[in-house]
Amino acid sequence: MNKQKNTAGYQQSIAIPKSIRLTGKLLQSLSPALATQFASRLFISPFRYPLPKRERHMDRQSSQHKHIIPQIGKEIVVYEYGQSEQRVLLVHGWSGRGTQLVKIADALLQAGYATVSFDAPAHGKAAGKTSDMSEFIDAVMMLEKEYGPFKAAVGHSLGGMALLNAVKRGIKLEKLVTIGAGDMVEDIAVDFVRMLGLKDEIGHRIKKKFDRKIGFDINQLSASLAASEVSIPTLVIHDKDDLDVPVGAAQSIAKQLPNGQLMITSELGHRKILGDPGLIKKIITFINN
Repeated sequence: MNKQKNTAGYQQSIAIPKSIRLTGKLLQSLSPALATQFASRLFISPFRYPLPKRERHMDRQSSQHKHIIPQIGKEIVVYEYGQSEQRVLLVHGWSGRGTQLVKIADALLQAGYATVSFDAPAHGKAAGKTSDMSEFIDAVMMLEKEYGPFKAAVGHSLGGMALLNAVKRGIKLEKLVTIGAGDMVEDIAVDFVRMLGLKDEIGHRIKKKFDRKIGFDINQLSASLAASEVSIPTLVIHDKDDLDVPVGAAQSIAKQLPNGQLMITSELGHRKILGDPGLIKKIITFINN
């Protein structure tokens, strides 16, 4: 499969169905506004994948509860895994689910922690068809009130971006870990439309559409901007062979962190990294110390 890069280095890792690409190009030829409407809907519509066998024990052994996020009236499904007064919050990425960080959760249990994770709106078992990062942030803010305080939090991809923004907004943690987190929101939108075979203009239009929806410049949610206001010890992990998010995103985030550490791995990609035993051991050590 051919890879496409934007100027930030994001790449295509999931094949886009030909019918969707053709529809997007047809709409673009008719009207940029129609193409923007089509692409923006896809941009906020996560995929739901079957629960992998490796995650089933966490699904069975977790106490699960549905909650409505008050600000937006959307549902999340919360997973409480293990029992301990010391809790760690786990946040999945786009098209993920509350059990996706299962290997990290298991290691935390062995280290004496309980974990709280969740299916974001329109993800996993949660109702709905659309979501965005602002809803991930709202979910994290609510979970601190309902299940916190948390000793630490670990976020993958979009989950890492959401956690940086949540800490900026005031949630209290002792330690933060991000894995494969993206950075500039507009870069991600441009990359997405390139995967659809559309012009960069459509990505910029999507960004402006979301600006109007949420009432501010969505680039303010970019991870490196949030990082400058995150003073707690933060471990930024990224694989140089990540085909979804460029390693430059991690470098930009770490550069802005007042108390950050950058860890670059290789040959683990964007998702395999979540199960690497050596890396998980380093995460546990970081949270413990």
